[in-house]
Amino acid sequence: MFSGLHENKMPSDAELANQVLHEESNYRFPSFSASDAVTLGLSLRKRFRASSRHLKGKGLVISIQTIAGHTLFSCTVGDLGHLSGIGDVSLDSWTCLEGMINTVRRTGHASFYVEKGMSAMGKTPNQLGLPGESPRVQGGAFPIWLENAPCCPIAVVACYSGSSQEDHNLVSTTVRDYLNKIIRNSGGHSAGPSMMPAPSIPPNDWPPEPSEFTSIRRPETPYERHEEETEFSH
Repeated sequence: MFSGLHENKMPSDAELANQVLHEESNYRFPSFSASDAVTLGLSLRKRFRASSRHLKGKGLVISIQTIAGHTLFSCTVGDLGHLSGIGDVSLDSWTCLEGMINTVRRTGHASFYVEKGMSAMGKTPNQLGLPGESPRVQGGAFPIWLENAPCCPIAVVACYSGSSQEDHNLVSTTVRDYLNKIIRNSGGHSAGPSMMPAPSIPPNDWPPEPSEFTSIRRPETPYERHEEETEFSH
């Protein structure tokens, strides 16, 4: 009688963290240039502008930086002083964005992974070595890794609109689709999780080592229902 009540059960924080870790492991670039950053940034802008959140008045700030802090792309979607109020972006939005990028620099992981992993373990930023105002533990910043450079990320792509999970979904799906486009153009096979099965490891309590994390497929988001062919043709 009540068997259908748990069909739409939301994933736990540990499961969400494991999904992000799975994304980080699979989304590796063969190379990454300033031109790639511009194409990726414009795609983020285009997808957000087509979303229902933007139509309802939400704004977005986007930044793509090297791990050393060199800005490759930066833009705002929306206007703080617009008469209609559309855009709701401010200097505080950029402060939040920089804090999320600093979290990736400090940890080498997506800010959403750090947020959900911290919550699953019941830890505070201070306990994880992220004290003060500079690192911001909130989803939306994602590391750019190279296939042949496992020592550290080369860059960070980040966006901030105030919604941790939706900002992460926007960034991760755009990175995934851009990588799949690169692979198709080179005649290879896509390695993104959208085209491969997720590992079937039984869920456990939050384990101490990332290698033991489980994986769960994230539900489709509005950002995943866009056509790719025209987005990455710049």
